[in-house]
Amino acid sequence: MRDSRPQLLDSLFDDAHTEDKGPLYNVQQRAVALLKLNRAVKGVLPVQLHPWCRVANFRQGILVLETANASWMMRLRYEQPALLSALRAQILPSLSSIDIRINPALMAKGNNLMQNAAKTTGNPQAKVPMRHLSQESAEELRGLASRSPEKLRKILERLASLAGEGANATSRDK
Repeated sequence: MRDSRPQLLDSLFDDAHTEDKGPLYNVQQRAVALLKLNRAVKGVLPVQLHPWCRVANFRQGILVLETANASWMMRLRYEQPALLSALRAQILPSLSSIDIRINPALMAKGNNLMQNAAKTTGNPQAKVPMRHLSQESAEELRGLASRSPEKLRKILERLASLAGEGANATSRDK
């Protein structure tokens, strides 16, 4: 029967007296290794990619990177050969390839980092600019809506009504 008494977390992680260190110690060591690898990868990547990219895993010689969206994924793919050769030369000689995946959760995290950086520097130009729909684009959308089926027409007209507003300030009640 298993010993089911409560144990201190410190004893689970830092119990160096036992022969096998235990599963939590192994998880901790893996997390520390991935954090160090993440720092090394960010040291090689251009600064613009730092908020939008992170190391997800390293297994069987394959480095798995996560990025915020497809556009950052393409930018990362341009950097992939240089990143691969730099990491092989510096810390991972067993690295065979880099797998890039999209994780949309990074988009929110990256936006938060950019806004916090803008607040701390006090630089209004460091803020992420809001996108605007021009009046010309709105007229094109209205013209397209007049030739579209009913369901699509309503959607295009609602989009065209946002001309001049910021993309984040949408109104669903219209």
